[in-house]
Amino acid sequence: MTGDLTGDLTGDPTESPTPSPTESPAPSPSGESRPLPVTAVTCLEDRSQVERTTTVELGAGVRRLRFGPLTALAVDRTLRAESATPGVRVLDARLVRTWAPRAPLPPGPDDSDLRHRLHRLDAESRLADQARTRLEARLALLAQLSADLLREVGEGAGAGELERTRWSRELGRVDAERERYGEELRATHSRLRRLEQERSQALTALDEAEEDPAELTAHLELTVEAARSGPAELTVSHLVPCALWRPSYRATLDGGALRLESEAVVWQRTGEDWTNARLTFSTARSALATDPPAVAMDILMLRERTDEERRTVEVELREEAISALGPTTGLPGVDDGGEVRVLPAPAPATVPSDGRAHRVPLGSFTGPASSEYACAPELSPLVTQVVRFRNTAGHPLLAGPVELVRGSGFTGRGELRFTAAGADAELAFGSSDGYRVVRETEERQATGGLTGRQSTTRTVRLHLSRFSGPEERDERIVAVRERVPVSEVSAVEVRLRKEDCSPAPDSFDAEGIVRWDVPLGPGARRSLTLVYEVTASAKVAGL
Repeated sequence: MTGDLTGDLTGDPTESPTPSPTESPAPSPSGESRPLPVTAVTCLEDRSQVERTTTVELGAGVRRLRFGPLTALAVDRTLRAESATPGVRVLDARLVRTWAPRAPLPPGPDDSDLRHRLHRLDAESRLADQARTRLEARLALLAQLSADLLREVGEGAGAGELERTRWSRELGRVDAERERYGEELRATHSRLRRLEQERSQALTALDEAEEDPAELTAHLELTVEAARSGPAELTVSHLVPCALWRPSYRATLDGGALRLESEAVVWQRTGEDWTNARLTFSTARSALATDPPAVAMDILMLRERTDEERRTVEVELREEAISALGPTTGLPGVDDGGEVRVLPAPAPATVPSDGRAHRVPLGSFTGPASSEYACAPELSPLVTQVVRFRNTAGHPLLAGPVELVRGSGFTGRGELRFTAAGADAELAFGSSDGYRVVRETEERQATGGLTGRQSTTRTVRLHLSRFSGPEERDERIVAVRERVPVSEVSAVEVRLRKEDCSPAPDSFDAEGIVRWDVPLGPGARRSLTLVYEVTASAKVAGL
């Protein structure tokens, strides 16, 4: 009967004969699909280029092959299929999407309590059914043992060998075991009936409350022409969204050496896992529009200035960030310095399709590093250890977050700016508790009686202290930076009064940054004084 059923299901005497190799038969919806795993991925800034490679056995002529299931998010217009085998040509490639019931997977955190309850009832039913099978097998063995004992009693009594005590003891033990396991079997049957009733109620409630969503799946259909029979290598590539990457680093400071480890953090929710795939990370931005922006009309009009506008010059103070150290909020884009960079992973990696961050190592290098203690009292009273090193990785370092590690362990997170190959970079390794900075400001304004010229003199006093333990005996240099306004109009002048500064600054650049290199020994204290003057003509307003 089994053979008849199998033959009816798998064979049909009225089926048409197999077409000749030169024909192109359409595959049936229930045709067998060949697996087509992901073998290589090029991760872009906001999407990924997926490549699949497989080897199939082809006969001479035209064949239509079906592969899958694949991710339904594949972009159709980017689909490309080719063969590297001589004599094999891909005639057509297309993606076919269908809705199918969702695979029977365990419920996740987003599923309802009904689904979780039904999953628990199914698990308990399986365990109870396994216990019932074991009990029935044990009772069958005990029944066989009882029959053997009764046969032994009959044979012994016929032969005149009477062992009443042993026979009674063995038969009593077997009957007790059969009674105990029989009771357990009846309890198991009762539990199974109760679980089946609860499961039926849960299924009814689930059918009334929720609708089992279908899952969109995709299959790839290829029409291939082969000149002769044999194995053929096929390569399929396409773009897929919901996959991106960002660079990340880990810096370990050990004395005068710094080890920088580069990683790529990958997120993907494409619907299929990337298992042992060759990963390449690119900064190309394929999503940017190639069309130039629309040109809008801009009308310029000339008019005479009013008397009030001729008499006054409107100025305002503007804050401009020159540089900053520390992590940024959110997920920034990839900074590649304006040129596309390609970073291959040294080894295959696996990235599950769970939407979580997965780290893929890219490389590392170790080099000498110099450190200094820096402070900008106007921004923060903390003294920070800044480490400078040279990029000896052989390729540019993209901008990204850095995990900072030194002798005491993990110290925090920083940010690495884009650094060209062979260029110097700097990282802030957190503040030091052994320093304290107090900042005081004093401002004095004056106006000329005859000219009406306004002048503002600002005095900034800084007090630095170092608290050190008895084991510290070395002297450290603290780089202190203060800011002086920079004027962009001729009506306003800013002058640094170096004769009143105590001590004189070590440097003063065009961006208005004043710097002192202050040596501090254990338990030392130093005071710094900065004086600058802002002078404006009488017609300046808004200062």
